[in-house]
Amino acid sequence: MLVKVFGAAVQGIDALVVTIEVNCSQGIRFLMVGLPDAAVKESHERIVSAVEHNGYKFPRRQVIVNMSPADIRKEGASYDLPLAIGILAGDGKVKSDRLGDYMLMGELSLDGSILPIKGALPIAIKAREEGFKGLIIPKANVREAAVVNNLEVYGVENLTEVIRFFDGEVELEPTVIDTRAEFFKECTRFDLDFSDVKGQESVKRAFEVAAAGGHNIILIGPPGAGKSMMAKRLPSILPPLTLQEALETTKIHSVAGRMERGSSLLSQRPFRAPHHTISSVALVGGGAYPQPGEISLAHNGVLFLDELPEFSRQVLEVMRQPLEDRKITIARAKYSIEYPASVMLVASMNPCPCGYYNHPDKECICNPGAIQRYLGKISGPLLDRIDIQVEIVPVPFEKISDTRPAESSEAIRRRVVAAREVQAARFAEYPGIYCNAQMTPRLLNRYAAPDAAGLKRLKDAMERFHLSARAYDRILKVARTIADLDGCETVQVQHINEAVNYRNLDRENWGDR
Repeated sequence: MLVKVFGAAVQGIDALVVTIEVNCSQGIRFLMVGLPDAAVKESHERIVSAVEHNGYKFPRRQVIVNMSPADIRKEGASYDLPLAIGILAGDGKVKSDRLGDYMLMGELSLDGSILPIKGALPIAIKAREEGFKGLIIPKANVREAAVVNNLEVYGVENLTEVIRFFDGEVELEPTVIDTRAEFFKECTRFDLDFSDVKGQESVKRAFEVAAAGGHNIILIGPPGAGKSMMAKRLPSILPPLTLQEALETTKIHSVAGRMERGSSLLSQRPFRAPHHTISSVALVGGGAYPQPGEISLAHNGVLFLDELPEFSRQVLEVMRQPLEDRKITIARAKYSIEYPASVMLVASMNPCPCGYYNHPDKECICNPGAIQRYLGKISGPLLDRIDIQVEIVPVPFEKISDTRPAESSEAIRRRVVAAREVQAARFAEYPGIYCNAQMTPRLLNRYAAPDAAGLKRLKDAMERFHLSARAYDRILKVARTIADLDGCETVQVQHINEAVNYRNLDRENWGDR
């Protein structure tokens, strides 16, 4: 008997339908074709054990399984469930009249329990697109997939449930989630708040400007000055995720297997802080079986690189293209995968190897030239993509001991959201541009041209501080954001002044001894 069961293969952050054809005929052997990997081929042993442990007999006949399309590699153990149901239906032990209405995915344990899988959300989206009535997946993934509307999503715990469902002996209850209610309930709830940060008003202002314009930012200061503390609080002042952004971000985490059990839609912007020993593949994605890297996991959120000069030069250089194009393309001989990578980069570093250059109290013990060599670990092209460069100093005792709470993240976020709304209206006719940090030179000339006084101030600053030519566009982008925060239509001299102060590392005499 020939039957067809439907599953899915995940490529990038999208899914493709996989048709599993099973034919049982005379003979005693088991064949599987259609480019399965080793984990899929090993499913035979798991299926035999799971089927017999649940009171059924594995067919003592010739079983041929074809997984199409045959040119797409089938990876992982998540095909166990559709393979088991297809084999039993082909042997006449499961009714096959409703198999075409449902997509099935799940890994089987030896006792028939159904274990979690990766990519439940893109699989559910594909099932809806292809017109399937429902999706049967592990119970641990059901809330993740149930955010997809107009699709019946069933969470199952063991093989027997699925068999009895197709035989009409039991009815499974679809999981229903009020996506909007759950999303908006959690989107503005944060464990960390800027009200915890004592002092550092100028640095908090720089974070506000960075959040308002989507600018990358780097902090330079001694140990214990609060660099990591403030970076971890940045998501609390960013605009809340939209439902579309949340769906895209959740798909990436679903494919990577980073969703917590029982979770549904991600409601807060991701914050990723990889260690400086990370490899370039782990950062940008890839591998033998391509997976999203840390940059893609931070999509629509924050990528925090602490102790930036300690990262290997190769790792830092591979970031240049994703930061510019806001996507990553991983090419293989037979296919290519594209992962989104629209991140806000936040980096921190000590000013020198010992960490105390420019410290008000402690003396730097670094040799002459060590500071420049330390800074030289960060290439000019990478530094060119960081709009705001802020020097941070330790907080004095009077500020640390002050028990009064500082300004809350909620108050800062209101100003940031107002500025982002202005930018959304400004760039409405330009696809792919949502904030000032993404402006092209043509848009800079149109929307960020300073007045006469501002242009003169910019010229004086570049000559006085020996700013590089690459700083010109960055200053104008940041000045445009500052003007948006102030509610000004034009970029004025005070906006240029503040933007110039955010270019510490572009000053040619910075770090000279």
